Amino acid sequence: MARRRRLTPPRIPQHIIQRGNNRQSCFAGDVDFAAYANWLHEAAEKYEVALHAWVLMSNHVHLLATPVTDDGISRMMQHIGRRYVRHFNRSHQRTGTLWEGRFKSCLIHADRYLLTCQRYIELNPVRAGMVKHPADYPWSSYPANGLNKPLRMWTAHRIWLDLGSTDEQRAENYRGLFDEQLEKEELRKIRQTVNTGLLLGDDRFLAEIERLTGCRVTAKKRGPRPRAGRGVQSEHVAP
Repeated sequence: MARRRRLTPPRIPQHIIQRGNNRQSCFAGDVDFAAYANWLHEAAEKYEVALHAWVLMSNHVHLLATPVTDDGISRMMQHIGRRYVRHFNRSHQRTGTLWEGRFKSCLIHADRYLLTCQRYIELNPVRAGMVKHPADYPWSSYPANGLNKPLRMWTAHRIWLDLGSTDEQRAENYRGLFDEQLEKEELRKIRQTVNTGLLLGDDRFLAEIERLTGCRVTAKKRGPRPRAGRGVQSEHVAP
């Protein structure tokens, strides 16, 4: 089966997930987490990708990032993958693949879903029962978004900046968003879109992506089949 075309227009946020092969651990401890974070920062700078949110879990990684170029995220992930797999295999006396195929990603409508997606990412350790609050987990972006602590690879998105007139106020208002749980429908949408490559946004957002990419991302209406002998123009339909 042919791979689905990955839509990657520049300056549109993407939710990215990369899992360990067969859901196996890809981090054995803080040394591994620190190594991955270092190469993530290095690659994001090199390929001009702004990182707004992330969480490094024992067997997978979530990122929320905005690229300047259409291939920025793919090149960033390749850069990290090559270096981190060598580190992990050498450090733990193993060989072979570490990741579950290529990373998964989806485009995010920032105005509607960016902060929701950030919360989803930073709440991963809480949902996993590892900590009671995202502030207690050391390998996520929550300290930057919610506590106004400087993290070198973090870049504030304009939606976060709109939360207040100062960074202290923005962080305080962001923390307040965690007082309410994410709705089940929001969780379903986020999981479905990133795992299938669907777009997370409303109809206007989908129309904008169609304009930017030249690819159809909305479902085609069913109509009568063309008569035999008449040519039919092919069209790429993104899932």
